[in-house]
Amino acid sequence: MDDAFRIPGPTVKMSDQAILNVAVPTPLRRTFDYLPPAGLSPAELDQLVAGVRVLVPFGQQKLVGVLLGLSKTSQLAPHQLKPAEQILDRAPCLPGPLLSLCQWAAGYYQHPVGEALATALPNLLRQGEAASFPTETVWELTTEGKGLPDGALRRAPKQAALLNALQQRSILSREDIRQLEVAPDAVRQLENKGLIRSRESTILPQASEGELHGEPPLTLNDEQSTALEQIRYQGFNTYLLEGATGSGKTEVYLQAIARVLEQGKSALVLVPEIGLTPQLVGRFEKRFKVRIAALHSGLNDRERLQAWLEARYGYARILIGTRSAVFTPIPNLGIIIIDEEHDLSFKQQDGFRYSARDLSVVRAQRAGIPLLLGSATPSLESLYNATHNRYLHLRLTQRAGAARPPEVELIDLRGQQLDEGFSPMLLQHIETELAKGNQALVFINRRGFAPVLICHDCGWIADCRNCSAKMTVHQHPPHLHCHHCDYQRPVPHSCPDCFSRDLEFLGQGTERSEATLQTRFPAVPVIRVDRDTTRRKQAMQGMLAQVHEGEPCILVGTQMLAKGHHFPDVTLVAMIDIDGALFSGDFRGPERMGQLLIQVAGRAGRASKPGRVIIQSHHCEHPNIQSLIKEGYHRYARRLLHERQVTGLPPYRFMALIRAESKRPENASDFLQHARQFAQQQFPATRHLHYLGPLPALMERKKDRYCFQLHINSSNRQHLQKVVQAICAQMENHALGRRTRWSVDVDPQDMS
Repeated sequence: MDDAFRIPGPTVKMSDQAILNVAVPTPLRRTFDYLPPAGLSPAELDQLVAGVRVLVPFGQQKLVGVLLGLSKTSQLAPHQLKPAEQILDRAPCLPGPLLSLCQWAAGYYQHPVGEALATALPNLLRQGEAASFPTETVWELTTEGKGLPDGALRRAPKQAALLNALQQRSILSREDIRQLEVAPDAVRQLENKGLIRSRESTILPQASEGELHGEPPLTLNDEQSTALEQIRYQGFNTYLLEGATGSGKTEVYLQAIARVLEQGKSALVLVPEIGLTPQLVGRFEKRFKVRIAALHSGLNDRERLQAWLEARYGYARILIGTRSAVFTPIPNLGIIIIDEEHDLSFKQQDGFRYSARDLSVVRAQRAGIPLLLGSATPSLESLYNATHNRYLHLRLTQRAGAARPPEVELIDLRGQQLDEGFSPMLLQHIETELAKGNQALVFINRRGFAPVLICHDCGWIADCRNCSAKMTVHQHPPHLHCHHCDYQRPVPHSCPDCFSRDLEFLGQGTERSEATLQTRFPAVPVIRVDRDTTRRKQAMQGMLAQVHEGEPCILVGTQMLAKGHHFPDVTLVAMIDIDGALFSGDFRGPERMGQLLIQVAGRAGRASKPGRVIIQSHHCEHPNIQSLIKEGYHRYARRLLHERQVTGLPPYRFMALIRAESKRPENASDFLQHARQFAQQQFPATRHLHYLGPLPALMERKKDRYCFQLHINSSNRQHLQKVVQAICAQMENHALGRRTRWSVDVDPQDMS
């Protein structure tokens, strides 16, 4: 335990000695006191502001923390405090408003503040790198070099050429000298003569100047114009833009951003998937001449820091990023836009379990700027807020341009002879569209070749040794793969129980669908888009470029294809396995199923060509499928909201999950049992406060640990916060807490 660990006790006055209060990235829910670094002058101490990074000793290691403030008092005696090692910044990496937002988020999501603040910073800044742009070596003339008479170096033409170039351009970089074909020896000789000198120069991005606009905006239809005109840019409000797929939501985003840029402000755009970022950046770059930065996990650490710096110092006027971009400091921010706001990707599922969508509401409110949430299938939480007048509801019901909604056809699979999951009628429809020169998209939300390997003789199934899950069969290369813990092993040649060689592949995955379609349609490219085929950098862009060439092809993929992509030549969308989504153990299952079906269906008929959607199911009469097809998502969601109200589930009540996992199931279960007993003593269960559990998680065993949950449900958000906060304070020092991994998930989006 570190000597600077803050413990409850009497406050000790430190005379005139300043104390640094630092948030350190540890699992402990508290901050730590340190003395200023040795050698820090009083003037430098006076200039310290909250939000700068501080390198501090912590136990046997050194950690990068964030300064929260200065104090004259501490709960520790002076001799117990250690000095900090170094102040790493002049200006705060987390300016005041953003630091305050992160502290609020740490409190709301009941997470250690040091870890929350670390999450808000790029990885290189967490490691202590300078929060500054990179430098490069450049050369310039000395006073002697500037006064050198003409012709003085006629016997050294390369040196003379370098001097002449410096007289015209002031400074030259290594690349400039390389292009002049000047050898390093010539550079050294000029330096030795005292005619030129080298120095380090900061590589600054090109600032945006002059005209803001590139391509002219598209003409809006009446619904788009009405939506755009209702946005107010001089104060806070949250706008829910519910637009049918292909209705032109992105054009509304672009024209709203144009108005913000014209006011001299910047924009933050959040998207759910890495795969959507490049194509969105491309569209924004065509529309605007300002600098645009992209921030997502597909970048390496150096690229992420560069994008963060461009946004932090105002060089990038538009930042497009995934979830973590919500923490990026952006001077003069004028609007926040969240595309596909319903998407589960906006909620962090481990560690600091924040919701980027919900934090954007708080950030926009504190900054006094508009927040625009866009989706064809809004989350029930957002629809609830819209119906209760917390959000202004904007609707786009018509597809933009000449596009028309696709026709939907159900194929009942019962009693049919299937070809690797494809019905004869579906294959005939695909063949017809390809013959017309069109493209088809086949959606299956399961990657790999087959989800189950089974012995036909004894019934043995290839289970994961670490999880309560089946291992997925992959063929390229051949192996079994658990998609939950990443455990892999070879495909066995025989059953390990009965030694039979009659092993069968059950179920359908993207890899198997790809092979089936390539065999059936050998003259047409089959493009598989899933996590396996898009691992390589630029792989997704290459696939999308092939699709946009417009030649007949078949796209096969997972949810990566369902989000925001515009495929003008796709006229047929097929969902070959919707049944698994109908029977989810998560109460959000029907909502997710409806969103997925509508989003996938929205890829068909987005341009002038008419589209068709085919859904294969063994349960075509299921009320959820019938409601979506006949009534559309809006009415379907209203019905789900009514069900949530009747059953007392979010958004009508507020929920928190306390998760515990251990290699010994009794440790996790007992830990949560103690947590519940303590909570019920302090906050007895009433009709306004419910406890449920400990219960095994939907996947009881994951990564060789047994997982349990305690559900807490309340009609009052503040009361729920008090309950969870009390549990965290009590259980942090509980003996079982040292033998159990546990976490808190406030407003959980995934119950697994």
